Amino acid sequence: MSVLDALPERYRLILCDIWGVVHDGVHLYPGSAERLLQWRGEGRTVILVTNAPRTAEAVEQQLRQLGLPAEAWNGIATSGAAGIAEIVAGARPVGFIGTTSDRAILESRGVEISDGEDFSELACTGLDDERRHVDDYRSQLERLADRDVLLHCLNPDRVVVRGGAAEPCAGALADIYLGLGGRVTWYGKPFPAIYHYALGLAGHPPASEVLAVGDGLPTDIVGAAKQGFDAVFVSGGIHAGEPFPEDFARQNGLGDWEPIAVVESLR
Repeated sequence: MSVLDALPERYRLILCDIWGVVHDGVHLYPGSAERLLQWRGEGRTVILVTNAPRTAEAVEQQLRQLGLPAEAWNGIATSGAAGIAEIVAGARPVGFIGTTSDRAILESRGVEISDGEDFSELACTGLDDERRHVDDYRSQLERLADRDVLLHCLNPDRVVVRGGAAEPCAGALADIYLGLGGRVTWYGKPFPAIYHYALGLAGHPPASEVLAVGDGLPTDIVGAAKQGFDAVFVSGGIHAGEPFPEDFARQNGLGDWEPIAVVESLR
């Protein structure tokens, strides 16, 4: 029997990561849909919180294609939505690094993307359709840093596992950019804005009623701890079955905080 079978009643809101917990980018993990449906059947609110650099509607479409029923969640909070809102509010053209499909999503939400050099800010959703290694972007990032372009990182994740293979994310490019002296604005976990948005979708419950579930130590787990939430660490995702680090709290300045449970999956 899993600890997830009988969570304390006080956890009225579940903030659940998606990639690495619910699916691997290609398939749903066994038991993930059933677990989310169980929590909803217990009267809990389930908000899916993801560092996806796109809108909630785009994420919902992907989840439906993977076979996750809409009844498995109450709402979706994405890092992309937060970043898009900030960029649109600036009302000026931005550069872009990412896939063609991500560009189409941003443009459909009012983001004006420049193909020239007439921009002082850039939206980064991740790798593009052709360059598959982060080092392929170094010369471009050097030129942007020399121009003091502000990089909006719409996905702080450094890597995800897609169908069993590791794939770099926008956060890996942002790390290089910072190393070059560039400026970065981050959206998504572990930063506060996405949690404030997610809690708003659930009616702003107190932190004592929130349980975060995730597989990313520097994103899901650090973010939850700094928000004062209890958390469940899913070890079978991005960290590939590694044990929870004994010095995690000390390394991240979290006092004596620790997750309430470590599980391999939602099953």
